[in-house]
Amino acid sequence: MIEISKISTLPGVYIFKDKKGKVLYVGKAKNLKNRLRSYLNKEELDSRKARMMEKVKDLSYIVTSNEFEALVLEANLIKKYKPPFNILLRDDKSYPYLKISITEDWPKIEVVRKIKRDGNLYFGPYVPAQSMWEALSFIRRNFPIRTCKYNLNKALRPCIQFQMKRCPAPCAGKITKEEYLRGVETVIMFLKGQRKELLEKLRDKMLKLSNELKFEDAAKIRDQIKKLERIFEQQRVVSHLLNDMDVIGIYSNNMVVSVNILFIRNGVLVGSKDYLIKRAVYENLSDLTLSVIESLYSKEALLPPPIILLEQKPEHYEEIIKWLSEKGKIAVQIKTPEKKEERDILEMAIKNAKVHITHHQSPDESILNELKERLRLEEIPRKIGAFDVSTLFGTNSVGSFIYWEEGSFNKKYYRHLKVKETEGIDDYASMREIVLRIIKYFDIKDGIASPDIILIDGGKGHLNTALKVMNELASNLKVFAIAKEPDRVILPDGKEIYLEDKKPSSLLLKKIRDEAHRFAISYHKKLRKKTQFESILEKVPGIGKKRRLILLRKFGSLSKIKEASIDEIADLPSFNINLAKKVLDFLKN
Repeated sequence: MIEISKISTLPGVYIFKDKKGKVLYVGKAKNLKNRLRSYLNKEELDSRKARMMEKVKDLSYIVTSNEFEALVLEANLIKKYKPPFNILLRDDKSYPYLKISITEDWPKIEVVRKIKRDGNLYFGPYVPAQSMWEALSFIRRNFPIRTCKYNLNKALRPCIQFQMKRCPAPCAGKITKEEYLRGVETVIMFLKGQRKELLEKLRDKMLKLSNELKFEDAAKIRDQIKKLERIFEQQRVVSHLLNDMDVIGIYSNNMVVSVNILFIRNGVLVGSKDYLIKRAVYENLSDLTLSVIESLYSKEALLPPPIILLEQKPEHYEEIIKWLSEKGKIAVQIKTPEKKEERDILEMAIKNAKVHITHHQSPDESILNELKERLRLEEIPRKIGAFDVSTLFGTNSVGSFIYWEEGSFNKKYYRHLKVKETEGIDDYASMREIVLRIIKYFDIKDGIASPDIILIDGGKGHLNTALKVMNELASNLKVFAIAKEPDRVILPDGKEIYLEDKKPSSLLLKKIRDEAHRFAISYHKKLRKKTQFESILEKVPGIGKKRRLILLRKFGSLSKIKEASIDEIADLPSFNINLAKKVLDFLKN
């Protein structure tokens, strides 16, 4: 390890590593020497730092010109290495937005998961995504805007969306550009939450049509107004006095930190996200708050709003404001509540964080200690990976890997695999293949965080197969088999621990085993369904592999193809009316 006396007093970033060279923690400092010296006085370290420093065997550091460079470098390194003792706000998915491509002659609306500074309009983030799909469904039913990605420079035949009255068919000249753009403007007003302005505009339009004796058209506008009024009543309006802002509520019970983010856009709550921080290292509440902001907006898919509202404004936040402003290309403020509306919404976020920490605490520490003792482990197993294999008479053999982490299943690390190298019924060879293929992804960039132990769904033969793979790879991972009838864990030395005692640790192990089995079976059924689907379609004249794949992606099942209209099938790429008729005639006869 580097001697502290030789370390620079300049700003920079330091990196703690374990004996294998794995990055445990990345930090920044105004004065590298002073910060690193504080870690060496073990008597003054809190429990979080002390636990981390027991694992630290090496460190490196990078000197920067100023604190801002240190902040940017730290954020990039955390994103790259995902150190376990840094504050990481983990997500299985990116945030969805609605995009209106106003840079096009005929703007369209679509769902995207990444914002670009391209002159188009983006609305969101919608968390969870259900509210976005509901808004999009309402727009498609009530406003004249296209959702397709066709090139409209040449005339096209109207698709099924026109027949369903969900698109005005600008591709076929069924609407003037002026009228279409007025419809797009209405959609923008709806998404911006301009309720009063939008309703007044529609009422004026209805009155004008009525005066022109166009009563049928006026009635359509009247119905549209009624639908809008109903959906506006259902929206979670926080306050029309609030601007675009993200509200961050933080609650700690000393063991775990809970974070709740409320996304407010135009006075409407469009999304909410919860996170639990279980073993991260931080100096104090100010340091914690800054690290939460840094982790949240390091995500490529999330740009900061003009205002970030917090309970307590952290110290020395100027550099992070500069970073946020450059990332979002707007002036960003970090502020505490000033108005009643701001205090109320912040209290809501803090209350949500408190509720989340109560309802989603990881299993009692005693359960994990019990598991540690029963499996004869040196440390508590906080991360558990599990494998299973599924096959039917040697066909469509698949493998699954699932990941349990401190109280919940982390689906970010779930993996499905087709067994490629093993033919026929050979569970051991299949298990060897999937274990070998998955373990190679442990602890590499964008891979899987190495678990503390591995469970193999099977008996002694499956366990021995996995242990041979560990030996080949010189891996120190602890591996156990978990078998059925009776339910039991098989240790590497062949001894067995029975799980019918209903102990909490037994129930946890069976829960993980069952999840791995469920995940494997679901993939196996999907492949069998696909095989059956393709085998029947192979008999249809004129339907080759490419067209079978198009039908599969569009409809997903034979029953849904049978229910489709000729036009729906004919509108697919590589299809026409005659071919659509052949498909339906074949399937219905």
